[in-house]
Amino acid sequence: MLGVLDGFAIIGVVVGIGYTVERSGVLGKGAGWQLNRFAFFVALPALMFTTLAGTDLHVIFSGRLPVAAISFAAMAGLYALVAGLILRRGVARVTVGAVGAGLLNANNMGLPVATYIFGDPAQVAPILLFQLIFATPLCLAVLDVVSRGQVRLRTIATQPLRNPLILGSAAGIIVNLLGLPVPDVVHEPLRLLGGAGIPLILVAFGMSLRGSRPLAVPGQRTETLLAVGLKVAMMPVAAYLLGRFAFHLAPHDLFAATVLGGLPTAQNLFNFASRYDQQISLARDIVLLSTLASVPALLVISALMA
Repeated sequence: MLGVLDGFAIIGVVVGIGYTVERSGVLGKGAGWQLNRFAFFVALPALMFTTLAGTDLHVIFSGRLPVAAISFAAMAGLYALVAGLILRRGVARVTVGAVGAGLLNANNMGLPVATYIFGDPAQVAPILLFQLIFATPLCLAVLDVVSRGQVRLRTIATQPLRNPLILGSAAGIIVNLLGLPVPDVVHEPLRLLGGAGIPLILVAFGMSLRGSRPLAVPGQRTETLLAVGLKVAMMPVAAYLLGRFAFHLAPHDLFAATVLGGLPTAQNLFNFASRYDQQISLARDIVLLSTLASVPALLVISALMA
């Protein structure tokens, strides 16, 4: 339990530094966005490559993968039923909320949590790969249809191939499977770059919290709280039940699946909504409130299971 608290304390301090940096204005306007882009396109792919090239692939292709997929589908489906059938919301609004109820922040929070609490960033790999390969293209497809009235299959089909995290992860898995040696002149620069990824995304996330005001748009409170409740409270319960009774995960893997199931909504949801100009305020509120609620929720989960 003390190790879990230490892990969250480390994450919280770095996020707080990011918030302070943004408030002071020392890096200038848009610096957080640039740090996040560098982490996403350079540092995190290097981290995933070096991690997956040397990890036990059983961690990735185990019961953790279907646990992640089924728990996402359950939360998104439950939200869609309530928002669509009871609240009578439109397709775009239901889609944004449903994805917000199940899409984990596997990058900005998942990797730091897996690193500092479980000591292994590969623990988040099953969730990350499922979301990047299946959940994200599905979300983009629906929003593309709503915003443009047509499906651009080429854009949707090639989206995973244009994602640097997928490319870095795939390269690491291939090297691992084939047993290919990685020369030090290649491995060490990638290791150094990968080591910068987690601090950068935590600082950038802290910077993004500056000036955010949740629930400022009338009429979205019920949907926002529904999505946040499903994401933070119900999804870890679903992950625990699936992991223990359906897929019989080992205790360490069950602990990891449950804790990671309580991660907040991915910030990518806000990017998707902004890209297609659909329900931007709803996406922003879900991401922000789920992030604030996830810290005490994860502490409770850790206290019960550690």
